[in-house]
Amino acid sequence: MSLFTPLLWILLISPLIVIAYFKSEKSNLKYLVFFILYFLADVFLQASGKQLIDLDLKFNWAGKILSLILGLIIIFSVSKEERIKIGFTSKTNSKSNLKFGLLVFFGFTFFDIIFKLILFPKGGTFDLETFLFQATMPGLTEEILFRGISLWLLEKAFTPTWNYRGVKFGWAFVIVTVLFGVSHGAVLDQDLHLKFDIMTMVYLTVISSFSVGILRNFSGNLIYSIIGHNTINLINAVIRIL
Repeated sequence: MSLFTPLLWILLISPLIVIAYFKSEKSNLKYLVFFILYFLADVFLQASGKQLIDLDLKFNWAGKILSLILGLIIIFSVSKEERIKIGFTSKTNSKSNLKFGLLVFFGFTFFDIIFKLILFPKGGTFDLETFLFQATMPGLTEEILFRGISLWLLEKAFTPTWNYRGVKFGWAFVIVTVLFGVSHGAVLDQDLHLKFDIMTMVYLTVISSFSVGILRNFSGNLIYSIIGHNTINLINAVIRIL
């Protein structure tokens, strides 16, 4: 992947950012700049992980660890109140909201399983590193990146005004949800050739990113979205070896 790829992702979501600016009652572009800088720094660290620290492993553990370190530095550099807004807390929202978030997540995940059982290639072999990686790093680092710090910064940039069941939503939720799908479906290779998988982007945005985002917002706690994210990744790994 070219290091220009994250700039492409920001460019692809820029129409949503423009809409958010004009539609939001309150906006603070300083936090939008902070979001862009943090997002680019995190993705660059992940992309450079194997070059910086060669662990001689199949997956990019080094990049994920660097991403996690950056995220934790930011989280512990802010106040406890702000950490709660990021979702880095032991507290959760009300039981009814948590239940709603879990029901939405499990409903979408059930559809996801059926869909992938039909379409995913199968017959692969069991690989311990694959299962260890998918059970830990993607959810841990990507949830801190997307639905933790990025969501927090974007909600400061564009104050959320929508309310459902007492939980606030805004354009930040939309931007992060779409950005997650875009980052998995559009890439520039080292020769700057664009690989654009619209089906992957749409599916991940509508099914995976949206459902995990709902779980994050209605639980008020990143641990639920981290577990949910890693559960989806593990299901993918299991289906491929059936």
